[in-house]
Amino acid sequence: MTRKELIVQIRLKKSFLCVGLDTDLAKIPKHLLDSEDPIFEFNKAIIDATKDFAVAYKPNVAFYECHGPKGWESLKKTLDYIPDNIFTIADAKRGDIGNTSRYYANTFFDYLNADSVTIAPYMGEDSVSPFFEHENKWVILLALTSNKGALDFQFMTDSKNEELYKKVLRKSQDWGTDENMMYVVGATRAEGIGEVRKIVPNHFFLVPGVGAQGGSLEDVANFGWNDDCGLLINSSRGIIYASKELNFAEKAREAAEELQLKMADILKQKGF
Repeated sequence: MTRKELIVQIRLKKSFLCVGLDTDLAKIPKHLLDSEDPIFEFNKAIIDATKDFAVAYKPNVAFYECHGPKGWESLKKTLDYIPDNIFTIADAKRGDIGNTSRYYANTFFDYLNADSVTIAPYMGEDSVSPFFEHENKWVILLALTSNKGALDFQFMTDSKNEELYKKVLRKSQDWGTDENMMYVVGATRAEGIGEVRKIVPNHFFLVPGVGAQGGSLEDVANFGWNDDCGLLINSSRGIIYASKELNFAEKAREAAEELQLKMADILKQKGF
């Protein structure tokens, strides 16, 4: 999917919602466990219920690969089921030496046909560049995360008192463009989103942490907005686990619509 196509969907749906498909067999409704592929049946119902409001879906690969070959099959079936006009994110957080990264890229872009994949930048340019060889595919680079361990490295400063995450942002501008690279920026660091936006004014951000993790949608929009919206706000647990009962899909739809309506108000306020 191209940047232009993504922006069209944001305008059409009046939404910048990404639904995270972190599908845990221990949390899905029990009546699905008797089906041949409980993970896919759950995802299928969630997608059917929320596709009117979501412009992106983000399956976290860890929730699938832990089940071995059957989990990979569930992941592929899920990605194949998502409508073509909805952006797909393989949340895999890969990143390795060049040749290995090339095979990772083939896995997620050719075999799974995801639009994008999350990448850890620690090993530098040659670990990221193979992903840019695929046309109309995206790298989503970890930039500023909201987990406790982010303090271990991301805020370390150099002799010029510049934090490491800012150095990653500046250096990565040599690797990709705002047409094929986004950044992961955690919602619970709202002011940090503003700092990231100063360095990369035109790129899209994938923003986890709104809702169950305490991030504010309004704060994210205030600090992270750009002329093209520039935001994909991910919500996982708050939508897909809105209910564990037979009505789980209906409740997921209600939760997704609630967020979409708030996003529509923000888009209107921004004149988008």
